[in-house]
Amino acid sequence: MPRYNPLVRIVCLSLSLLAPLLPAQEWRHYGNDPGGMRYSPLDQINRANVGSLEIAWEYDSPDFSDGKAGTPTRSAFEATPLMIGGTLYVPTPLDRVLALDAGTGRLRWEFDPGLDRRKRFNLFINRGISYWAQREKERLVLGGQTGLVFSIDPQTGQPDRDFGEKGVLDVARDMLEGGVEGQFGLTSPIPQCAGTLVIGGRVSDGLPRGPSGDVRGYDIHTGQLRWRFHTVPHSGEFGNETWGGDSWKRRGGSNLWSIASVDEELGLAYVPLGSPSYDYYGGDRPGANLFGNSLVALDCRTGSRRWHFQSIHHDIWDWDLPSQPSLVEVVRDGTPVKAVALATKTGFLFLFDRATGEPLFDIEEHPAPVGDLPGEYYHPTQPRPVLPKPFIRQSMRADEITTVTPESRAECLEMLEGASIEGPLFRPRLRQLTVFFPGTNGGSNWGGGAFDPETATFYINSMDVGSLASMVPRGEDAEIPWRSRSGPQGRFWDSNMYPCQQPPWGHLTAIDLNTGEFRWRKVLGEYDELTERGIPPTGASNLGGPIVTAGGLVFIAATNDKRLRAFDKDTGDLVWEFRLPASAHATPMTYMLDGRQYLALAVGGGNKYNPGSFMAKVMAFRLPDAR
Repeated sequence: MPRYNPLVRIVCLSLSLLAPLLPAQEWRHYGNDPGGMRYSPLDQINRANVGSLEIAWEYDSPDFSDGKAGTPTRSAFEATPLMIGGTLYVPTPLDRVLALDAGTGRLRWEFDPGLDRRKRFNLFINRGISYWAQREKERLVLGGQTGLVFSIDPQTGQPDRDFGEKGVLDVARDMLEGGVEGQFGLTSPIPQCAGTLVIGGRVSDGLPRGPSGDVRGYDIHTGQLRWRFHTVPHSGEFGNETWGGDSWKRRGGSNLWSIASVDEELGLAYVPLGSPSYDYYGGDRPGANLFGNSLVALDCRTGSRRWHFQSIHHDIWDWDLPSQPSLVEVVRDGTPVKAVALATKTGFLFLFDRATGEPLFDIEEHPAPVGDLPGEYYHPTQPRPVLPKPFIRQSMRADEITTVTPESRAECLEMLEGASIEGPLFRPRLRQLTVFFPGTNGGSNWGGGAFDPETATFYINSMDVGSLASMVPRGEDAEIPWRSRSGPQGRFWDSNMYPCQQPPWGHLTAIDLNTGEFRWRKVLGEYDELTERGIPPTGASNLGGPIVTAGGLVFIAATNDKRLRAFDKDTGDLVWEFRLPASAHATPMTYMLDGRQYLALAVGGGNKYNPGSFMAKVMAFRLPDAR
């Protein structure tokens, strides 16, 4: 019998106590946890010392594009890095994975999937990778913009040759019926649940009979297909009756282009789906069109639907569900309830019981306006939560046209000549030029929100940028008879990208999820040239989201003004800001290494809001050395 050794027991006990702390010091998932709370328990950086933050290191990648010199697609660096075991992992806009020393930024290895820079995409973009570990095995999973999935050893950067075909899985192969090559890809992290990779995809919004938007489950070790959920239900399936006639057949859209959340305990994946295609006209698809614009809770093992909620019936506005649902815990009648919070482009925040889908705040169906397009189907009602109230602008009056500068007002008035300006949410595009809020980017977008479990507060950034568009006829032989045509500047702004309505143009809002009431709301962002003229901060367009920490801080970049900011999470007071070399349309993250807390983010400029500056820089901040 082996002799008892108390020293071994002490070491084992110490390691067992230390083990739960290690994930808390890392950032292992896109939203830090599989449910996307974006909360960190780290508090070394706090209200009292955040003003002392300084750059710890920077890493510059050449993987960006300004749309010139042989690379016709522009880039957007929207990734959130992961930090595991002292290494920072981040995908570039061109799908290359960088493994950086989390303390110095030194490159340890890189994985290049060989994306063809000469191909045309909407943007070169990759928002993140995922990580999983089981016993002695661990892997990174990269979804590529051509529809390839790679399983990578995080220690070496080499492909796992047992996965797919020598480390590569082509998930576009059987999704292109009715579409063309290049119309399907992956731009968001792939979650895993119950040993299953839950995979969606980016598809074309403009092809009514384009690539399938189905969600599929693949074995995490081998890449074998386990199940397929039809996001446009087939004949005999639940929801098929919401598609008039045979309009469901080969229908595009209704896809998971954004980020899903998972609850391993319940074995559920919470999947936010986009709008059916074509996204601005639906006369060829009468009905509510399930599961377009729906949050669907899927069984990770079987792919079967547990429950769903449709946020928009028969979408003709391109108001997809854009962001990762947040798995949170709230209090109802003194009892903790596990819930899922869903932020939308339309500025609504819905809250559901995570297991049953029961709304935690009442949802009402309201009558919806009707348009003037022959042959279009207009759904009679649309859902609205009683609480919380909308966190964005949803309409405007004619007397709210901008007066920020005389030049902007004159340009906007010229754009609006003959336009229909006033109308409620869910007003459809008309044959007449029409203003509607929000624009196609929201509201809120893929950046989503952050949840503080200490106070049950949800933090969400938003922009108030409308759209100006009309519906015009297509040619006689067109598959669908109408298409959307944007106004002079594409969005409801002038040639300087100043929105055409009175500011504020961007906000950061804190919402108490126990009560549904706003805790505070602050203007987010500014235009330097307007501030220099004595105009108060107006708010700015923003893409990317916040994080919240136990140090009492909400960190956010996102805005189109080259700023990284920290707000007091209780009051909303701005307590620190840093001018970046370019705007960072990405969500930051934080981690602890060798006893020091770091804050890191991707800085890329470019995107749809920065036509003049492009880069792919990773920046990390920390407090100064103790003197």
